[in-house]
Amino acid sequence: MDKSIDKIIDAYSRFVPQEFIKLMGKDNIMNVELGDHIEITMTILFSDIRDFTSISENMSPTDNFSFINSYLERMEPVIANSGGIIDKYIGDGIMALFPQGADSALKGAIGMLEELEAYNLELEKEGHKSIKIGIGINTGLMMLGIIGGRHHMESTVISDAVNLASRIESMTKNYMTSILISEHTYYSLHDPSAYHIRFVDRVRVKGKQQCQSIYEVFDKDPLKLRKAKMETKGIFEEALAHYHLKKIPEAMEMLSRCLDMAPDDTVARVYYERCRRFLETGIHESSGEAGLTVHWDDSMLIGHPLIDRQHKSLIEHANSLIEAMGSAYDYSQLNNLIEFLSNYVIEHFQTEEKLMKEIDYPFVDLQINQHRQFTDYFTAFKEEIRKDLNTHRVFLLFKAQILVTDWLLNHTTKLDRHLGRFLKSQNRII
Repeated sequence: MDKSIDKIIDAYSRFVPQEFIKLMGKDNIMNVELGDHIEITMTILFSDIRDFTSISENMSPTDNFSFINSYLERMEPVIANSGGIIDKYIGDGIMALFPQGADSALKGAIGMLEELEAYNLELEKEGHKSIKIGIGINTGLMMLGIIGGRHHMESTVISDAVNLASRIESMTKNYMTSILISEHTYYSLHDPSAYHIRFVDRVRVKGKQQCQSIYEVFDKDPLKLRKAKMETKGIFEEALAHYHLKKIPEAMEMLSRCLDMAPDDTVARVYYERCRRFLETGIHESSGEAGLTVHWDDSMLIGHPLIDRQHKSLIEHANSLIEAMGSAYDYSQLNNLIEFLSNYVIEHFQTEEKLMKEIDYPFVDLQINQHRQFTDYFTAFKEEIRKDLNTHRVFLLFKAQILVTDWLLNHTTKLDRHLGRFLKSQNRII
């Protein structure tokens, strides 16, 4: 009887991963019930095969299944060896969860591209065309659980973070890139400089007001292209800053220089064509950003008076800094603004962290980690302002929007709002 139960559990684990069950604090699938769930922070990865519909049209149904299974069989161990859990297959697509964090997911994605190279060599030997895949990665809080009805249940993940990861994966088609990651994943990496990464775009997810920054990881680009992208990274990112701030002729000239050095840079080509179309039509293809500064409104409240006052003040100080950077300024005044904002950020973080520890907030470590990362990035950014504002004003203004304004808004409306809900559930709102 025990052996039969073991076989049943083993069989079910092929459909609901044992790792998924363990994350929910269960010993095995026999103990799982409808509605079981846990809230956790993880990194989520989506991938799919480019142009699979056109590829599959030339195959019989049997060949289709054989091809998909042979591809997925190659990718499954790569994901597992990187600490990933395959949540589901969506046709030729893969949705995987990485409880160990952003580095685990990104290394898994790079490993998938390495495995794809070997798989493509086999396809070519058999007379088939090689394939390409696109991978999107995002990090955030999510609900793991069991949904369905009494007669059919399945494990799933529910979160805005899942939707953003899926949206990012779809963007790889637009830019013809292999790996795109969100700013949440970028800021969660232990050492981003260990990878080849550059800013690519800002995207506004349906139903959300805040823009999200998206980054390209090009570690598995051909060596020549990878080197060219590294050599042009500075001018490329400055060109994108000019584009987003609607300084199109300047952006176009810089992108032209990038393409002279890296003619196979598909992202630079996409932006160059956007510039050309703008000059013809006047239509600016972007995430719809209206300006560098933002205005506080009640939708940003988390429900804790002191934290809300600090959030509002942070937004106001960030706006003041950006306005000073964008105009003729007195250096001592700008320096005072920088230092004031820097000190106020630290004061605010200390206030939040003290509160979270007092109430035993379950995600205090996540918050502290994000606070520390922002502090480190802002410290480096202060030096850039002092050193390069006169020569790279447009680029630094755009970087201020990405690093300061976007980060503060996203942090306030996601993690801090979650803190507010926790305070309310504990009757700690005053």
